[in-house]
Amino acid sequence: MKVTIIGTGGVGAYFGGRMAKAGHDVTFVARGEHLKTMLEKGLQVKSINGDFLVSPVKATSEIAKTGVADLVIVAVKAWQLKEVAMQLKNVVGENTLVLPLQNGVLASEELKEVLPHKNVLAGLCRIISKIENSGIINHLAVEPTIVFGEADNSKTDRVLELNSIFEASGFKSMVAKDIQSELWKKFISICVSALLAVTRSTYGEVREQPETREMMYRLFKEVADVAAAMNVYIKEDFVDKTMGFIDTFPYDSTSSLTRDIWEGKPSELEYQNGTVVRLAERAGVDVPVNRFIYHSLILMEKRARS
Repeated sequence: MKVTIIGTGGVGAYFGGRMAKAGHDVTFVARGEHLKTMLEKGLQVKSINGDFLVSPVKATSEIAKTGVADLVIVAVKAWQLKEVAMQLKNVVGENTLVLPLQNGVLASEELKEVLPHKNVLAGLCRIISKIENSGIINHLAVEPTIVFGEADNSKTDRVLELNSIFEASGFKSMVAKDIQSELWKKFISICVSALLAVTRSTYGEVREQPETREMMYRLFKEVADVAAAMNVYIKEDFVDKTMGFIDTFPYDSTSSLTRDIWEGKPSELEYQNGTVVRLAERAGVDVPVNRFIYHSLILMEKRARS
């Protein structure tokens, strides 16, 4: 399979690296020293499931040079997606599958504003990984998994075939029964990232301090309430299960949004808690914890983008 990975950070490099090791024709789109190191030394992936090296690496800084692929995995930050979609117009062929793995619940629809609807799948991933250094990715926690499907949840031949390809590449994969429900379940869990940012704390610190643990629970519950108001099915015990899931994270771990805000970089704040606030207003749901966190970080986000 000819695969293009747009965004070679912790997500794109891991899943693309696994597919390359499995023998697929993978081209990575990256930039700067990260791109230079990969071309010179290969892509090194450190993982709790076993380290591996992809060498030589096919990589470029320009989407236009990748050519038409069978599969395009879009793994850039959510706020970069619209710009990437415009560049993809000329490399998406008749049968190309485009799979977004962004955090949030808007990625698939944003791609469809630019690309033919038939080419766009909906998806998400589960992994905690990051760029450790140029050309080096570190997978720190969580069993790497891609969950995806057609927008209408139909089990087409193409998604079933892609699921088999993913599984044969060495990571877990699942065709969702209800992709919107799956997207919102992940969305609920990631919105805690901004709580870490505003409290300048790790997952371990936030979950062990009673006051911030209560904030985390209320934050999750608010997002679940918005989902329910939008007719997205979420089981009643999901918030409790999410709390338990957070309890399994390494004590000192954080998220990419958290680190971006701390480092003064543009983040996915608008696509996480900002989206919660806006969708809640439309649905008539009160989300005081998410609103407080979002409003507390707006100025930092604006400075990062100025």
